[in-house]
Amino acid sequence: MSLFSWLRPASPLLSADLQQRLAQLPAISELRECSLRQQRWVVLDLETTGLNLNKDRVLSIGAVVIADGAIDFSQQFERTLQCRELKLGPSVLIHGLGPNAIAAGSDPAEALLELMEFIGDSPVLAFHAPFDQHMLGRALKEHLGYKLQNVFLDVADMAPLLCPQANIREAGLDEWIDWFRLEVFERHNASADAQATAELALILFSRARQQQIHSPLNLQQRLSQWKRRQQAPSF
Repeated sequence: MSLFSWLRPASPLLSADLQQRLAQLPAISELRECSLRQQRWVVLDLETTGLNLNKDRVLSIGAVVIADGAIDFSQQFERTLQCRELKLGPSVLIHGLGPNAIAAGSDPAEALLELMEFIGDSPVLAFHAPFDQHMLGRALKEHLGYKLQNVFLDVADMAPLLCPQANIREAGLDEWIDWFRLEVFERHNASADAQATAELALILFSRARQQQIHSPLNLQQRLSQWKRRQQAPSF
C-alpha cells in the first residue's frame, strides 16, 4: 500500500445496477464540425449550498435540451439531492428549498447518474460554466467515482464575445436577460435558470451565425481566442 494512499478518498460503494449503467455511459468526443443547429446541447444549472468550490455541495439540478435550433420541452431534467450533512433550521430556505424538500430529495448517486444518462455525449452550456463544471465534477467523483469529461461552454463568455456593443462584459444572467428584453417569469431555481440560459443561448447562436461562426468547434475556438485576448496584459 502506498504511504499516501490513506489521503485519497475511498471509492464509493455502488450497487451492481449503478455500476452497469455507469459502464454504459457513452465515450465523450471533441466538438464536431456540424452546424450549431444540428448539435444537441444540454443547458445546465446547479443550485449549491454556497460558492466554496471545495466545501459546498450540489442541492438541485436543472437541465434542458436545445435540439434542432429550439428548446425541446420534451427533454427536461430536474432533481433535488438529499444532503444529510446540511443542518438547517425549519424556517431556512436555500434557493426556495426547505429542510423537508432537501431531506426528501433523490439519492445523490442515482440522481447524478440519471443526469449523465440525460446529458450523454452532448456538450454542456451553463452561465458561469467553470463553477458548474467543477461542482458537478466533484459530486460525480464523490458519489460515483466518475470523471466528468463533457465539453462545457460558458454562456457568460459567449454573450460579450458575440455582443460587444452591450459593454456589460462581467454581467450576470439577470443583466443579459434585461439587455435582450427576455420575458422570464421565474428565476433563481435550477430549472428556471437553465431555461433562461437556454433562451439566451438561442439568441447568441443566431448572433454567432451572423458572425460566420457556424459549428460548435468554431464557437469553442473563437471563445478560446477571445478569452486569451481578455487575459492579455494591456500596456
